[in-house]
Amino acid sequence: MTDDPKQLHVFPDCLLMRRVDPAQNMQRFYLMTVQRDLFGGAMLVKEWGRIGSAGQVQVSVKVDRLMRKTIQDEEAKESFC
Repeated sequence: MTDDPKQLHVFPDCLLMRRVDPAQNMQRFYLMTVQRDLFGGAMLVKEWGRIGSAGQVQVSVKVDRLMRKTIQDEEAKESFC
């Protein structure tokens, strides 16, 4: 993500797909976004449902190795205090 409007995204952080088929009364959307959490990790947010409705949301938190080690170290310090 960049502030320069002329810069193209090499790795997009959002994907929106729609499927519309009037013959089957089908109007669906699928949205996936990658977002940062408060600790600097990445979250994959998946949304899907009928166009015009709120749909469903699923969040997958991805913790990298360094963050996992930091969390484990902090928990170990707390258990010994």
